Amino acid sequence: MEPMLNVEIDDRGVATVQIDRPQVHNAFNAELISELNSCFRQLAEQRVRVMILTGTGASFSAGADLNWMRGMAQASENDNRADAARLASLLRRLDEMPCPTIARINGPAFGGGVGLIACCDISIAVNEARMGLTEVRLGLAPATIAPFVIGRIGIGAARRYMLTGERFDSSLACRLGLVSEVVAAETLDERVAEVVKMLLAGGPRALDQCKRLIRMVRESAHERERLDDRTADLIAALRVSKEGQEGLNAFLEKRKPSWIQRKTGSGKREEG
Repeated sequence: MEPMLNVEIDDRGVATVQIDRPQVHNAFNAELISELNSCFRQLAEQRVRVMILTGTGASFSAGADLNWMRGMAQASENDNRADAARLASLLRRLDEMPCPTIARINGPAFGGGVGLIACCDISIAVNEARMGLTEVRLGLAPATIAPFVIGRIGIGAARRYMLTGERFDSSLACRLGLVSEVVAAETLDERVAEVVKMLLAGGPRALDQCKRLIRMVRESAHERERLDDRTADLIAALRVSKEGQEGLNAFLEKRKPSWIQRKTGSGKREEG
């Protein structure tokens, strides 16, 4: 199987991690989650100075891969829980990277892609990028990414965008705090380079300790572990629930799920 990541480390110790699945808009599957987890662990051990996370082609990451979703819809709740726990572990590892991390948002990001952005320290998006937390439209919830997304956008914005599943542009993402700044596509690399230069001016140990300090203020280690378990339990249960199965099947079959009402010829509304 071809690698799903391109990883480069320059002579300054700046690592660029590029998700390389442009044919599916850099969507997640089990193999990509495993590769990202392994990559982040190795880069942490190598003590790189800065890590840039981005996507190949037109998208940053479209969230879950359709074939992966189809397989998990048929799996048991225990299998779904183990799968969700691996994603939670990946997000936690990215959130706790010892070096500063930059999300270079080259295009759209949905679901788990938004989770990756929320776990990075700094995020720079192109004007054209659109984002969304669309899980409810599949009968699911953005469970594993929720601790990180809510930490960025706050409870108030989460109440709206997790419940409506609506898409929003990068300018709104910036106002919500999900994105640090928005730039024109032609200046994305220039701006990322400027931010990298600023980060390299800080002491590596001091930067690591700043990140630890922020996490210490945010939450205790005990709460982090309990939260990861609870979010993995929730998404596993939803995936195998009647509504979750209907939402996933409707998405895969390109039809509306049963909970969306439609008008009948008589003007009445019916389910389906």
